[in-house]
Amino acid sequence: MTTVYDTGVLIAADRNDRQVWADHRARLEAGLIPVTTAPVLAQASRSPRQVQLRRFLRGCEVVAFHAIQAHAVGALLAKSATADVVDAHLAVTAERTGAVVITSDPDDLRKLASHIRPRITIRTTA
Repeated sequence: MTTVYDTGVLIAADRNDRQVWADHRARLEAGLIPVTTAPVLAQASRSPRQVQLRRFLRGCEVVAFHAIQAHAVGALLAKSATADVVDAHLAVTAERTGAVVITSDPDDLRKLASHIRPRITIRTTA
């Protein structure tokens, strides 16, 4: 099954978190290409010296944020009465790809997910 990484996963990878790297490696070895989004990447990317982050991203597909998605994201934000565009785009991406969201902070995503049908699956990193 496809997975979508949130910002916390990318930050953990950049900090060389062994469990995040092991899970990522297992997905790649199983032939699965994890997904993240351009806004998530923008939140995690702070310096060209983030070597671990760049290495981690070589195994990922990065989904752009296009105008057509912006309308879906805006509608989800309105339905959920929330304001985090990055999380909403991640949720819309997961819904459109049928992916499981891997996150370090599931609370906001659960609120968004409650307004998506079919419901998306959210898993917390260790």
